[in-house]
Amino acid sequence: MGSTKTQDIKRGLTTKIVRIFTTSQLSLLFLIISMLAGAVALILTPREEDPQIVVPVMDVLIEYPGASSEEVEKLAATPLEVVLKQIEGVEYVYSVSRPGAAVVTVRYYVGQNYENSLIKTWNKLLSNQDLIPPGVTRWKVNPVEIDNVPIVLLTLSSQNNHYDSMALRRIADELIVAFRSIDDVGKSWVVGGEQRRVSVYADPARLAAHGVTLIEVSRALTETNVNMQIGHFERSNREILLEAGPHFGSSREVGATVIKHVDDRPVYLRDVARIVDGPADVNHYTRIGFGPAVDTMVTVGEAVGERPQAGQERQMVTIAIAKRKGSNAVHVAEDILAMAGKLHRTLIPHDVLLSVTRDYGETANHKVNELVKHLCFAIVIIMALLAFSLGTKEAFIVSIAVPMTLALTLLLDYLFGYTINRVTLFALILSLGLLVDDPIVDVENIHRHYQLRKEPPLDALLTAVDEVRPPTILATFTVIVSFLPMFFITGMMGPYMAPMAFNVPVAMIFSLIVAFTVTPWASYKLLQGVYHKREHAAAIDLKQTLVYRIYRAFLYPLLTTPGRARLFLLIILIAFVGSVLLAVTRAVPLKLLPFDNKNELQIVIDMPRGSTLEQTDEVAHALGSYLATVNEVTDYQTYTGIASPMDFNG
Repeated sequence: MGSTKTQDIKRGLTTKIVRIFTTSQLSLLFLIISMLAGAVALILTPREEDPQIVVPVMDVLIEYPGASSEEVEKLAATPLEVVLKQIEGVEYVYSVSRPGAAVVTVRYYVGQNYENSLIKTWNKLLSNQDLIPPGVTRWKVNPVEIDNVPIVLLTLSSQNNHYDSMALRRIADELIVAFRSIDDVGKSWVVGGEQRRVSVYADPARLAAHGVTLIEVSRALTETNVNMQIGHFERSNREILLEAGPHFGSSREVGATVIKHVDDRPVYLRDVARIVDGPADVNHYTRIGFGPAVDTMVTVGEAVGERPQAGQERQMVTIAIAKRKGSNAVHVAEDILAMAGKLHRTLIPHDVLLSVTRDYGETANHKVNELVKHLCFAIVIIMALLAFSLGTKEAFIVSIAVPMTLALTLLLDYLFGYTINRVTLFALILSLGLLVDDPIVDVENIHRHYQLRKEPPLDALLTAVDEVRPPTILATFTVIVSFLPMFFITGMMGPYMAPMAFNVPVAMIFSLIVAFTVTPWASYKLLQGVYHKREHAAAIDLKQTLVYRIYRAFLYPLLTTPGRARLFLLIILIAFVGSVLLAVTRAVPLKLLPFDNKNELQIVIDMPRGSTLEQTDEVAHALGSYLATVNEVTDYQTYTGIASPMDFNG
């Protein structure tokens, strides 16, 4: 024991650490705690489709009634651009002007604090109110952020269009109130469908007959459609509040509005005008169509009647629901669909189909499950290879390092606020092939020293680990350094790729720590049989092993024959240049991320300027008719004259 301690002093600090963890129960405790912590982190870490990107963007909406687009740009939009550009941290300011309105967009640099940016925008606007032209009636700030992307889209449609778009819209408006009560639900809105509108069509002849003007009609409607407190009085020691109102509740109440009195007789609005209670003017079309794979479409509940058939199209209304920042997309999506199932039995008519056209929670959960599957597959492959070359115990020791390292990496993801998304998963899967290097080197060298039997088991283990420790540390930090430049990527790709820049180095560091601690301990506990098995046999001569002879037959000619060595280097150089040319000539496509099996895509139709709504809808209908023939299509939605719910690309 004394000689071992003396050798530890000569070997250095790393050997002391290895010895402490090998001869105590610290490694077992470390193994158990790390696996439990990783399991908790896997459950608690929010899961979502894409990484969080903080790019503060605000739209300033301006209403300037009666002004032309040129006047709006000159008097309102351009001066506002100049003011907003003065804010610290602003990268771009641009605007779109149209008759009577404008939208000025201010975009801050990536990584700017979102709340501070919003406050700075408001402060700048409020401190420059004296620059607002007199004609501007209203303006507001509309924040835009990545969490506004809906994670769930629910589509309402009716068989044989029994319910028109206005009726579907009214159903959707009722449903969305319930969805907003769910914890961690963020922004939500309804896309499509005509809203209910009561239209008043004045009859000039009847107006003249009753001596009523349009100004009087407008004033009467404005003054009547109010709900406000107008005063109070006291009676019997009680204060009674007086209210004017309420707002109009039906078209009949609108028609009963008193315009004026003529000869002490009231003139009602219905006497001089036609009241129409119905949908607003059509300014957009939204439809859902079904493809050959419609049987695999996800629906909530079952609508009574015939199921959708390929090639059918129906009017539709879409409910778009986003989540709050930092919440788990999987849990939020599950809660939304559970609520939809309850509402289907109460608020939704029996012949209205409620289909799920987007579920980012399900896709995010699927990707996490794919990681677990790839993890298990990687462990099996590693165990099989090591079992073939070294033995089953050696394979088991190395396989411990994989889940343990990934568990610790997921723990740091949770502690540092990273989510489980496709970039995080890509980084973890990429690190699988790297993090096993350190344990494999340790186990192989320990196995070799146990076969040599030149020292007692513990001393042989410490010697084996000490031999490979410097190159192992150097190789690990070489990989870490190669990923450090990703921390300095600028623009939107910086935070998008941040999970990769974080996870791969962290996984490599934990792999090295495991190789310092758990791998030697497990080897000492499980591989002593290799040592004692050969206790009564002669030590192995490595020069007589099959691996050594094959390696010597290949390498010896290269070391002793200069011509062969130069030829070998030339072959390597040609292979390197050829691999570079594959990228330069685009023979191999260059992509930032691997191909992703997305279950939705967006097609944007760019029509010539001046195209009518009907022309655009005709093109969209033709495109939908083609999609209805593609075998893999379950359903498609067309949004004409109105923006579709955005995805991560916009």
